[in-house]
Amino acid sequence: MEDRVLRKLFLGFIHIHILHHANEHPVFGLWMLEELKEHGYSISAGTLYPILHSMEKDGLLHKEEQNVEGKIRKYYTATDKGVEILQEAREKAYELFKEIKD
Repeated sequence: MEDRVLRKLFLGFIHIHILHHANEHPVFGLWMLEELKEHGYSISAGTLYPILHSMEKDGLLHKEEQNVEGKIRKYYTATDKGVEILQEAREKAYELFKEIKD
């Protein structure tokens, strides 16, 4: 039960993390999986790719396909809407951190 509750909580953090990096530079799935792993998020490609697709559908990410060594790689960048949502999430996260840090 605790794992399920934590997973639901951390999914929001993962969305913010994706937006943060997609705002800095284009990201692709495998890179994002490795980046999230470095920060302690252990998710599978089967979890990440639906998140990326839903964020694209919600207008938060823009996808561009590029041929890399004969394979199509999908790069995601934050849209204007995604940047606005990221800024709001940062403000809310900062307020929450100030409240719970002690």
